[in-house]
Amino acid sequence: MIKASEIFGELTFSKKVMKAKLSKEIYKKLMETIEENKALDQEIAADVAHAMKEWAMENGATHFTHWFQPQRGGTAEKHDAFLSYGEDGEMIERLSASQLIQSEPDASSFPSGGIRSTFEARGYTAWDPTSPAFLIVSEQAKTLVIPSVFLSWTGEVLDLKAPLLRSQRALTEEAIKLQRLLGNRTSKRIKVYVGPEQEYFLFNKELWNTRPDLFICNRTLFGAMPAKGQQMEDHYFGSIKSKVLNFMEELDIELYRRGVPAKTRHNEVAPNQFEIAPLYNESNLGIDNNLKLMDIMHKVAEKHGLVACLHEKPMAGVNGSGKHLNWSLGDETGINYLEPSKSPLKNLNFLITIGAILYGINKFGGILRAAVADAGNDHRLGANEAPPAIMSVYLGEYLDAIFNEIEGISAKPTEKQLAHINLGVQNLPKVAKDTSDRNRTSPVAFTGNKFEFRAVGSSQNCAEAATVFNLIAAYGYKELYERLSKMKGDVRANAIIVLKDILKETKRVRFEGNNYSEEWHKEAAKRGLPNAKNTPEALKFFMAKDVIKMFEEFKVLSERELHSKIEVKLETYVKIKDIEFKAAKNIAKTLILPSVAKHMRKTAETANSVKTAGISSKVLSAEVKEIEAAYSDIRENLAKFEAYQEKLEKMQDLHKKAASCAEEGAEGLLALRKAVDFAETIVANDLWPMAKYQELLLRL
Repeated sequence: MIKASEIFGELTFSKKVMKAKLSKEIYKKLMETIEENKALDQEIAADVAHAMKEWAMENGATHFTHWFQPQRGGTAEKHDAFLSYGEDGEMIERLSASQLIQSEPDASSFPSGGIRSTFEARGYTAWDPTSPAFLIVSEQAKTLVIPSVFLSWTGEVLDLKAPLLRSQRALTEEAIKLQRLLGNRTSKRIKVYVGPEQEYFLFNKELWNTRPDLFICNRTLFGAMPAKGQQMEDHYFGSIKSKVLNFMEELDIELYRRGVPAKTRHNEVAPNQFEIAPLYNESNLGIDNNLKLMDIMHKVAEKHGLVACLHEKPMAGVNGSGKHLNWSLGDETGINYLEPSKSPLKNLNFLITIGAILYGINKFGGILRAAVADAGNDHRLGANEAPPAIMSVYLGEYLDAIFNEIEGISAKPTEKQLAHINLGVQNLPKVAKDTSDRNRTSPVAFTGNKFEFRAVGSSQNCAEAATVFNLIAAYGYKELYERLSKMKGDVRANAIIVLKDILKETKRVRFEGNNYSEEWHKEAAKRGLPNAKNTPEALKFFMAKDVIKMFEEFKVLSERELHSKIEVKLETYVKIKDIEFKAAKNIAKTLILPSVAKHMRKTAETANSVKTAGISSKVLSAEVKEIEAAYSDIRENLAKFEAYQEKLEKMQDLHKKAASCAEEGAEGLLALRKAVDFAETIVANDLWPMAKYQELLLRL
């Protein structure tokens, strides 16, 4: 039997390994970089590189790679052998300081959104020492993986990790300033923690391979609803099938070996849908771990004759998959700023932190929506299975009551009022476990000692959402600091007065009810909350003047880098929709129509045979007409869809093209889908060319 603790991190260049491989002095300096955000001492790089190479080779590695997160999504890597020339020209294995710190992959094919021309290949990866190196393993090879940022030769951002690290620095600066004002003299560094809960589907690989829409687009473009879908809700938290449990067990083992603390696994709402959740990590490591998880999941599933699907909406009419980003922050002393306690000062900090987040979301809720915008997530948000596109905050009945009490203070709070507020916060942990229901309809819900951002898509890199959440918190902290620093007197009383004003100003983003209800959507519109229905609409939030100003002031992204980000996301969106449109056209033309025609011919032949025998059959005649009408309906909608695609090809303006895909293109595909899905219900099973929903959902 394998014990998790015995294999945990065996493929990771962990602190334990570093301590064993490095001298005390070099280890100490490296830890200062990792744990205290100090600049890397270039003089230790050679020793670290040598130790890293020796450890990797001892474990069978022959190559190394800088592993980075391009803006297109996913991860990227280029493998180089340790092989090098020695002083006498002989071959030796080496990883130099310069090779560890920086690499120059051929980056010409990575989208840059205008940061550089396509013929310019220069892009640099730079080692991120705060995320440990690890080994990737295949049947025949092992490679040392060095987590890195990816920048252009001008130093401009080409990835998703660099903005995350910058946002953490900005949040630290603003939070520490406020901590000093509140009387905290010990904290030096802010730590952000995340725990991404990953939802996913498993499909039988043989069935998957019968569907071009699945293996090309990762989602079904056609499919009639089955008799039994998820309506019984008997899959949720149900008994896990042996085949799936075997997959989950091997997945956990592979994750443990790479230092990923997988904690929870269970069936989700839809048939063949599951969830895996980790223990919390600091955000940079937690997000890297989630990217590892997604990669490893695909490989392990294949070994078990399965396909792991991370698309946000693989099947229409069935719940899609998200990635709930649990987010909290504290400092290096171990204090969680979202954890109430018996200390009045800590509880004041707790209230101020929530106030800062409310202030940030009230001002910049639109970019939270934009951070999770993509072609896949558009199918999921607001579909009564995920939070709506309207960004609001759920605090829970108990905390909401405390905030209402603070709002009701008419003048400076008395000691008695301060004590009463502290007592209310102090009791929060006791009731949070029972009464602070998470409200699964809320995009941003306070859940005891953290916020749960439920709008992230299952295939997405959480770095974008975490970056924006960090920025929003930093912006709120800055505002509270500026207001508090102008006031004289008791800082506790002043903080409550400032918080009172903040709560009144941010009332519109607080909502405790059902976010799915039509009433809330009408109310949110009255409150002036943005509600972007699709990706092209949502991405416009990034281009608002005050958003650009905030990104630049906190030195997270320049205006040029923000424009680049939008261009890349729009290009990706258009390419995904173009692939879906072309796949739908080809499937309808080369698979669906021939099958419908074959069924029509057989039905007509049967009707003619019956008629020749002298038997009149109105039923068969009606069936022929029905299938003929279905065939004509598909042909008619396909012709319209092909005409639209020709028009789309001629569009030059990227923004107009994306908007067209989101509206006219989506409508055209839906019309074609309705025609095809109806035909599926009347064509003989043995003639239908693809696995149906019922098989996909119930057969593993």
